Amino acid sequence: MFSEIIVKPAVRKIAMERMQILIENAISNAKTNPELSQRQASLARRISTRHKIRMPYDLRMVFCKKCKSFITPGINSRIRIGRASVKSIRISCNLCGHTYRKIIPQ
Repeated sequence: MFSEIIVKPAVRKIAMERMQILIENAISNAKTNPELSQRQASLARRISTRHKIRMPYDLRMVFCKKCKSFITPGINSRIRIGRASVKSIRISCNLCGHTYRKIIPQ
């Protein structure tokens, strides 16, 4: 038989709160202590994988899509606005060099 892990609502709520707190702390510590901020972000990511909970969009947005490291705008990533007919934001990771785009709705 298949064994499915059922996440209880209380466990899910606690995990979401802890992920939110860890990402907020990682963003605030990014400039002063980058190693600590990377560790906090990786802990948040581990919580989501351990409990099989999908991170909300605003939390997923701070991770590089290629190297999965924590990126903060202006510190270890670069953000540019595209000039094409389709408006987009280009985010470049300074750690791996990967560039990805987010389309801005009109």
